[in-house]
Amino acid sequence: MSAPLILAVPSKGRLQQNAEAFFARAGLELVKPRGARDYRGAIAGFDDVEIAYLSAAEITAQLSQGAAHLGITGEDLIREMIPQSEESVILIARLGFGFANVVVAVPQAWIDVRTMADLDDVATAFRLKHERKMRLATKYANLTRDFFAAHGIVDYRIVESSGATEAAPAAGTSEMIVDITTTGATLAANGLKTIEDGVILRSQANLVAARTASWQQTHRETARLLLDRIAAQKRAEAFAEVRTRFTGLNDKLLSAAREKFGVETPCSRCTARQTVCRRWPTSCVKTGRRRYLLRRSTTFIPAIIRFTPSSRRN
Repeated sequence: MSAPLILAVPSKGRLQQNAEAFFARAGLELVKPRGARDYRGAIAGFDDVEIAYLSAAEITAQLSQGAAHLGITGEDLIREMIPQSEESVILIARLGFGFANVVVAVPQAWIDVRTMADLDDVATAFRLKHERKMRLATKYANLTRDFFAAHGIVDYRIVESSGATEAAPAAGTSEMIVDITTTGATLAANGLKTIEDGVILRSQANLVAARTASWQQTHRETARLLLDRIAAQKRAEAFAEVRTRFTGLNDKLLSAAREKFGVETPCSRCTARQTVCRRWPTSCVKTGRRRYLLRRSTTFIPAIIRFTPSSRRN
């Protein structure tokens, strides 16, 4: 029996909950046969898949080494931890959760520093005045070096952060930072502000495949089944299904509705159920319950239309 396909999933918190919900929407239920505290799991109905519950950083490392075939982790960690990441991994899909921006932040008291060009001027002046370079605290040394080099800034030195990076300037261990933020509230609470053009990366959780993993034929076939389900769910998210039910629906009226409005019948007994539906791109409708009037001959029939993602029909 060949080794299972390894799928690495975040082990705790909202990332784990969102990852499990993501797979559940595609009809893939993540289970822990040996209990909730176990760090190994499975996908119901897929005996050849093993779930590895790890931290986001561990998932990134496992993907880099080829020890996991697929994994869910943040793009910020992929770009930071894996040099020339395109050669080692493939970002298959952005998942719509785990949003965070990697940003350059400076003290709010620096009122004249709004852009990276301003920061370059201040860094040069600081070096000339203090005969040392400004310190920058971060856990994202590689992303920082690349970004600052692109802006031509050299008068700084990186101080590795092992704790709360946003507290470094107030503690006197750095003059500025590069860190992740979602709303900016934590930065503001620590007297910091984001540089206007200082967003290094807009990150979110991604489904990632490892190029260097041992991709046997069975692994490829299993991955194809998983990805087909995920792709189908993604396509379904792009549409909403509009349904209505009313009395007096017959074959003649149904035929006219099909011809004029492109409605569909959810099942073969649609006439008996007095129900018709139509799919629309989600950009054309708003979710929720809204009241419409349907014209039947000269009579207006009040109807409650439900907007539901078409994937729920299965």
